[in-house]
Amino acid sequence: MANYYNDNSELKFHLNHPLMEKIVRLKEREYSFKKEFDFAPMDYEDAIDNYDRVLEVVGEICGNIVAENAESIDAEGPQVVDGHVIYARGTQENIDALNQAGLMGMSLPYKYDGLNFPIVPYIMAADIVSRADAGFVNIWGLQDCAETINEFASEEQKEKYLPRVSNGDTMAMDLTEPDAGSDLQAVQLKATWDEKKQTWLLNGVKRFITNGDGDISLVLARSEPGTKDGRGLSMFIYDKQDGGVTVRRIEHKMGIIGSPTCELVFKNAPGELVGSRKMGLIKYVMALMNGARLGIAAQSVGVSEAAYREALAYAKERMQFGKAIIRFPAVYEMLSLMKGKLDASRTLLYETARFVDMYKTYMHIAEERSLEKEEREEMKKYQRLADIYTPLVKGMASEYSNQLAYDAVQIHGGSGFMKDYPVERIYRDARITSIYEGTTQLQVVAAIRGVTTGSYLNQIREYEAERVSPKLEYLKRSLIILTDDYERAVKKVMAADDTEFVDFHARRLVEMAGHIIMGYLLVLDSNRDESFLKSAQNYLNFAKGQVKAHAEFIRSSELADLGNYKFEI
Repeated sequence: MANYYNDNSELKFHLNHPLMEKIVRLKEREYSFKKEFDFAPMDYEDAIDNYDRVLEVVGEICGNIVAENAESIDAEGPQVVDGHVIYARGTQENIDALNQAGLMGMSLPYKYDGLNFPIVPYIMAADIVSRADAGFVNIWGLQDCAETINEFASEEQKEKYLPRVSNGDTMAMDLTEPDAGSDLQAVQLKATWDEKKQTWLLNGVKRFITNGDGDISLVLARSEPGTKDGRGLSMFIYDKQDGGVTVRRIEHKMGIIGSPTCELVFKNAPGELVGSRKMGLIKYVMALMNGARLGIAAQSVGVSEAAYREALAYAKERMQFGKAIIRFPAVYEMLSLMKGKLDASRTLLYETARFVDMYKTYMHIAEERSLEKEEREEMKKYQRLADIYTPLVKGMASEYSNQLAYDAVQIHGGSGFMKDYPVERIYRDARITSIYEGTTQLQVVAAIRGVTTGSYLNQIREYEAERVSPKLEYLKRSLIILTDDYERAVKKVMAADDTEFVDFHARRLVEMAGHIIMGYLLVLDSNRDESFLKSAQNYLNFAKGQVKAHAEFIRSSELADLGNYKFEI
């Protein structure tokens, strides 16, 4: 029987990262939860064993049910019946299997029937599910919307909704509208307080809503009459059981077909205010989106894993000119670089997840007691790192998933263009990862702060200071040289003292930082496990070309050159 966790040693490697011991200890409150909950771990080894066993269950279900259903779901898709979504047969089977295994509410606290897992093993589960079916993870993975309820809702709302998520209710985040995509300040769906009913009523239309007919939804709506910007928006919980929302249509998409992307009509739909009025976009959506972007990064890595494995298997069995095509340099070079990009995006994914774990766990502890000075400083440090790493990993990993899916089809040749092979579906599914939850261009807008504030460079210097074995020093020296190129490029752009010039070079600078960071992470992984050495070598060779090219472009550019790229309208 296939098991998508047991057959991937890289996952077990990242689960046992040195920082995990501190993350788990904080998450389990020094293992004090054992006194209150019988199934809480008694120590670190017990916790890791628990995560490992749960991930084995995820891997088994994904390998034998979710992956097996992927093609039929892609062909069948969901449909709208009487204003509500009916999932494809295979999708419902997937949901039932994962619910029966207790794999909802993975990161929610024990008191809400959750597993109280850190973000790392939850993201690992998302990585595994995405490898099996990138469309299905959009339904199962939206359970992370519950984190926003756990962070910002009232205790009464938490007690009402979080156990339902842990016990299988699906979720959605209803943000975008026909005239408000990336620009969420333009949201117009109205929320009005009804004195007679003593509730908020939601009216309007939402569009491009993933799993829009979910049981519990977080809805961004305009609660302040007469406002036109983000300061007039609030966040609401909508419960499908209360009625008032119908699905007008399901979008006919290129990929992730099993995931219903809905247009919703709200007609006096009751909603519960989350937190404070006017903070919907400014505070709550930002937290919601950061979680979603980490989830899309995990989806991207899972897609990359699927694409690489399909390409590798095909290259080994496909015979041309008397030998398997994997023996041709043009093919084995492609596969080697695919593996390097896969390992690079995965190590960045779990580094980011660890940063998120650290700061969010401290944040929840701060609600229970005052943090010590060192704890506050540590929380701020990891929050800053999570803020700059999240858009970086979403942008880089999603672009790599598209590249690996492209290369997988190419290795299959004409067969890859046919629906007889999974890579055709994988190629279509990959395309959305660099678009939704903020395009790559928008991730750059968020990530450029890490460049201009020096935060990426500071973290790179921390990686540089870590000791590695003598046989890895040559890789480290190469990264030091690339870091110098990066630092000079940043100084050149910042010296112009022109915002548009920074924006023009933003993607180049962010990618340079990303290549160097992923290079360092692979070297540090190789220091712990030599199996990563080949990926570190191959990725660094690739990164050199990318960083040098960007550095040269920036070195030779001038502020006056911007005019050559502008379009006159």
